[in-house]
Amino acid sequence: MGRGYETHQARVMALQGLGKDLARRAKSRCELTGVAGVPLRPYEVPPVGDEPEIERTLLVCEACIEVLERPHRLAGREWQCLAEVVWSEMPAVQVVAWRMLNELAKREDWAREVIEEVFLDEEVEAWARSAEL
Repeated sequence: MGRGYETHQARVMALQGLGKDLARRAKSRCELTGVAGVPLRPYEVPPVGDEPEIERTLLVCEACIEVLERPHRLAGREWQCLAEVVWSEMPAVQVVAWRMLNELAKREDWAREVIEEVFLDEEVEAWARSAEL
C-alpha cells in the first residue's frame, strides 16, 4: 500500500483517539447545532497541522459534515443556531461558525446581520480567515 494511505490511516486513528475527550467536552452533542442522539464525527478545523489537536477538532453531526464538505448546500434559517454558537468560548467553534455564517451571508440577510455584529479575538479572526469552507 502507498505511503499516503498509511499516513491517512494513522491520522484517522489519532482522531479516533481523541473521541472520548471530544465526546466529554461536547457532552455528546454536536458542537455547532447542539443536537444529541445522532452519530457524531470529529472534524478538524483547517488548516490542519501534522498531528490532530483536540483544540482544533470539533465533534459534529452528519448535517454539519455535509455542509462543511459542500458549502454550496449551506442555506436556510435552520442554521440560525450559528448566531449563538459563534460566541462560544472555544476558538475552533468560533472559527467554524464564523466561516459558515460568512458563507450563509452570501444568500441570507439574517446571517449578514449576525456577521456584522461578531467580534473575534485577533488570533481567532486570523485563523478564521486563513481558510474558507
